[in-house]
Amino acid sequence: MTPARRTVHGVMLGIIVLDTGFRRLPGDIAHAGTWPFAVQFRVVRGVRPRDVIEGDPRHALDAFRAAIDDLAGLGCSAITTSCGFLAALQDELVRHSPVPFLSSALLQIPMIRRILPAGRVPGLIVSDLSALDERHFRGVGAQAGLPMAALPFDGPLLRNMREQAPEVDRAAQEADVMATVAELLDRHPEVGALVFECANLPPYSAAVSRRFGLPVFDIVTLLRWMHLSLQPPDWPG
Repeated sequence: MTPARRTVHGVMLGIIVLDTGFRRLPGDIAHAGTWPFAVQFRVVRGVRPRDVIEGDPRHALDAFRAAIDDLAGLGCSAITTSCGFLAALQDELVRHSPVPFLSSALLQIPMIRRILPAGRVPGLIVSDLSALDERHFRGVGAQAGLPMAALPFDGPLLRNMREQAPEVDRAAQEADVMATVAELLDRHPEVGALVFECANLPPYSAAVSRRFGLPVFDIVTLLRWMHLSLQPPDWPG
C-alpha cells in the first residue's frame, strides 16, 4: 500500500478545537503546555460548544470531516476533539477518518467498568446533565445509567466558558469542580473511579484524585494512552 501523502512528518496528535475564546489553563486540551509531545490544533470556526451540546452536532459533520482531512493530510497519526459531547459523532467520524479518531474522554468508560472491583462503578462529571443522553453512550460503546453530576450552571467554570472570559480564577474553578465531585460521591458511595467528560477539567484532575483518593480519567489520560501506542518506548536490550 502506498503511504498517504504527508506535509509534516513525525508522530503528532491532531486536536479539533471548537470556536471559543475563554482562557484555557495548563491541563486543558487546548493549552499547548498540556502536552509533552507534538500536537496540531485545528479550530472549527463557527462551531461553538452550545452547537454540539444543546443542538444537534450532526449539523456540523461537514466541518468536522474537513478538519479531520486537514489534520490527517498534515501528518497527524491520531485525531481527537475538545468536547466530550462529540461522543455522539464517534461512529460517523471514525468511519471518515483515515487515522484513529477519539471523540471523547467517555470512550474510556467500558474499560473502566471492567477493571473496577466488584460493586464499584465509574462516576461521571459532566458539563450539562440534561444534554447527555443515550446517543452519547451508544457512541462510545457504554451503557447509560451511571452515577453522574454536572458542574453548576452559574458556577465560575461554566460561566467563564459561556462568557468567553479572558482571565479566570483557577482556585475558584477548582473549588467548583471539587464541590461537584463531593456531591456525586455523597450520593453514590459506590463510585470507584471518576471520568471527566469535559475536556476543560483536566487542570483539576490531580487535585481531585489527591483529595478523594480515586483514579481520574479524562481526555489527557486517553490521549497519553493513544500516544504511547503510537510511539512505544524503545527499551534497551
